[in-house]
Amino acid sequence: MGKRANRMHEKEPSMTSPLTSSPPWKSLAQHYDAIKNVHLREMFADDPARGEAMTLDAVGLYLDYSKNRATAETMGLLVDLAKSANLSDRIEAMFTGEKINLTEGRSVLHTALRTPKGKSVLVDGVDVIPEVHAVLDKMSAFCDRVRSGQWKGHTGKRIRNIVNVGIGGSDLGPVMAYESLRHFSDRQLTFRFISNVDATDFAEATVDLDPSETLFIVASKTFTTIETMTNAATARQWLVDGLGGDQTAIPKHFVALSTNAEKVAEFGIDTDNMFEFWDWVGGRYSMESAIGLSTMLAIGPQGFREMLDGFHEMDQHFRNAPLDQNLPVLMGMLSIWYSNFFGCETTAVLPYEQYLKRFPAYLQQLTMESNGKYVTTDGGQVDYATGMIYWGEPGTNGQHSFYQLIHQGTRLIPCDFIAFGKSLNPIGDHQDILIANVLAQSEALAFGKTADEVKAEGTQDWLVPHRVFQGNRPSNTILADQMSPTMLGKLVALYEHIVFVQSVVWNIDAFDQWGVELGKVLAKNIIPELDPKSASELDHDSSTNALIRRYRSMR
Repeated sequence: MGKRANRMHEKEPSMTSPLTSSPPWKSLAQHYDAIKNVHLREMFADDPARGEAMTLDAVGLYLDYSKNRATAETMGLLVDLAKSANLSDRIEAMFTGEKINLTEGRSVLHTALRTPKGKSVLVDGVDVIPEVHAVLDKMSAFCDRVRSGQWKGHTGKRIRNIVNVGIGGSDLGPVMAYESLRHFSDRQLTFRFISNVDATDFAEATVDLDPSETLFIVASKTFTTIETMTNAATARQWLVDGLGGDQTAIPKHFVALSTNAEKVAEFGIDTDNMFEFWDWVGGRYSMESAIGLSTMLAIGPQGFREMLDGFHEMDQHFRNAPLDQNLPVLMGMLSIWYSNFFGCETTAVLPYEQYLKRFPAYLQQLTMESNGKYVTTDGGQVDYATGMIYWGEPGTNGQHSFYQLIHQGTRLIPCDFIAFGKSLNPIGDHQDILIANVLAQSEALAFGKTADEVKAEGTQDWLVPHRVFQGNRPSNTILADQMSPTMLGKLVALYEHIVFVQSVVWNIDAFDQWGVELGKVLAKNIIPELDPKSASELDHDSSTNALIRRYRSMR
């Protein structure tokens, strides 16, 4: 029935969970035993129409899932499993503001961030949609002032450099969105992103910037995140030093994305230039909130609203489409099929679009921070794998690096290919060559090359084993017309909802992230101990104590 979850715990669960003992799960286990050795060559031979039948065309995305190690019966059983987890009810609970983030007692309403005016979503009896659009309108007015040159820096120069200072969801979303939509950005503005507390990140981002033309966006909900506030303090000093030591320059060169007005004012930022967001928006789901201010500055308020429209289109599809005709549901259930029955541990996301080069990195946080959990919503320990590892690079670059392992390695790695019919930069036959490669890769992964085929090419016998491709490597292919703000919204929302589907079936909370807390707490304790003059007694394990002493000596 596939590999069990790898767990770093001494005590195994004493009983199987409700999930693995449920009739739909058991039916899938029996079905897996029946088809686990069936090759995709055989599946296509048995059903010549498979390549047209196992597709879904919705909201501007065409999904070909025919190259999966699955049949119509498989898909029916997977949908049955989703139904047994009450997926439809859980989807509705999310959209209507129920507090489905159980450990923090919060609603989960990133979908409200892209809900049009005139709709209503209640949280504790309060309609949040007017608040959402009030912030969007405030962001739009600010962005218009900066982009037009009306907003001037302290010396009277217009702003030409935008530096976003954040970490986690306050960085990965904005970075990914900027790179994805660079084609639509204002090229008179330079955008930089600082996240790592490593001083090199700050130094390299600012080395060629003029302080008098630079605007910093400091993104921290509490305005206490140690990495962000360390970088923000360094930015403030860099600015003041660059402008002759004048502290009054700060309000013209800093804005805040936060909810802590007191800390924002204490930092020196005018609270009129503070853009709020809410505790029902998790960081990794926040790129279309005030956290997206850098995105709006890059592509303009209209482009930003087009992106929100794309998010909303996918939201509506996810909420209303039947489960067996639902893009996030089908892709989410297929990932469960591979994770829990085939024992796959990773999924490769391979965009054949250079603008999406940071999309896999963005998905790493979205998927792995959400579903990297070994405890169910009721506090029990899972007896099945959760949290697939997502990774990838854009094609065709990846073909010349890690594709070797996907094709001929010992690990089964499902792949999501993403490609577009039209290039934003049409030059010669580049796009045809690009698309030929993505189609060839999915074909090669599925069907491979047999020993007989290799021999027929005149290959010497001793070399034949090295040139055989087993095939039977699964993939999805997503085709769309062209990259755009709207399309980016659709793609991000697609994977957000895939994550939710997985979490519902696995019965885990996708919206908390307690796993990131312990290291933060320990780091705060260690920071003062690193000073060579510190007289504090070290009370860690012998390894950590020795490393601290070693670092002190290096200081």
